Amino acid sequence: MAPRAGFEINGTTVAPGTRRTVDLPVSVMSDHTPVTMSVHVVHGKRPGPTLFVSAAIHGDEVIGVEIVRRLLRSKTLAGLRGTLLAVPIVNTLGFIHQSRYLPDRRDLNRSFPGTVRGSLAARLADLFVTQVVARSDVGIDLHSAAIHRTNLPQIRVSPGRPRALALAEAFGAPVILTSSLREGSLRAVAAEHDVEMLLFEAGEALRFDEYAARAGAAGIQRVMRELGMLPAKGIARARAQPLHSVSSYWVRSPAGGLFRPFRSIGEEVDHGGLLGAVSGPFGEVEEEIRADTAGLIVGRANLPVVNEGDALFHVAQIKEHPDPEATVDRLSTQLEGDPLFDEDEII
Repeated sequence: MAPRAGFEINGTTVAPGTRRTVDLPVSVMSDHTPVTMSVHVVHGKRPGPTLFVSAAIHGDEVIGVEIVRRLLRSKTLAGLRGTLLAVPIVNTLGFIHQSRYLPDRRDLNRSFPGTVRGSLAARLADLFVTQVVARSDVGIDLHSAAIHRTNLPQIRVSPGRPRALALAEAFGAPVILTSSLREGSLRAVAAEHDVEMLLFEAGEALRFDEYAARAGAAGIQRVMRELGMLPAKGIARARAQPLHSVSSYWVRSPAGGLFRPFRSIGEEVDHGGLLGAVSGPFGEVEEEIRADTAGLIVGRANLPVVNEGDALFHVAQIKEHPDPEATVDRLSTQLEGDPLFDEDEII
């Protein structure tokens, strides 16, 4: 059998059985400082799929950066089949400025596929697509909720992608949401390249969350096991089947004032169930916040100061299931039972 070829990227060849960080030029700042997007290539000795794992497409969503760091420290990668392309920080300028957006105020995840001669966002999008996405078989993109909100760990998949759905089930996050593609999103351009795509959401912008980090790092390794990229030894399957949701909605504030939540992410709610209250600062007015339908809380606002119409609770309507909250608890307990994340620990 002929030896496996090296992986070529930006004029650099990564030999089989080795790993290397390659810097892809993005731009030059106004003070002449170069800006790059760094791709860490782990090229296995044996053939297999190519998987990309990306984070910080929104520069303030730092939990994904920590998940990629933990993944790259895992000893399981020593037995890798295929190729892993890890991009912990896609939006470098947004990350530096702790901002969701690029300096041109564009949302990178609405700028795909991009163009080589377009705006800064378009150029970065084009670089990421041509050098990473189009060369992969599967992608996992890591996100968190926006600032002042938090998300229960969840996977979002596109409708009509049975293979992506199977990988989402292997990932083992508490909830899988099927959501339509948005124009300009990474999921939309991945579909155009026939790349199976999972979007992981967990935690809050500009914050680390140990539960979210463990769920992400464990889930990626489970997907790699499912793809045949990693050996099964040392990578436990999820103890419960994830919950499935095909629709969700936001419960919005009926008035401006001070928000007091009574329920949290991962909790089941009934139709009309009391979620919280919004009160005026003088205590003269209080509005109850109630669920429109039964479901599971998968996202919640954290900021106690709200305006009328602000999104407060994200409720996913779950396909028929005897006890959704117990499923979340069981998956959470599995993560808590693992050793405290040392840089060399695996789940």
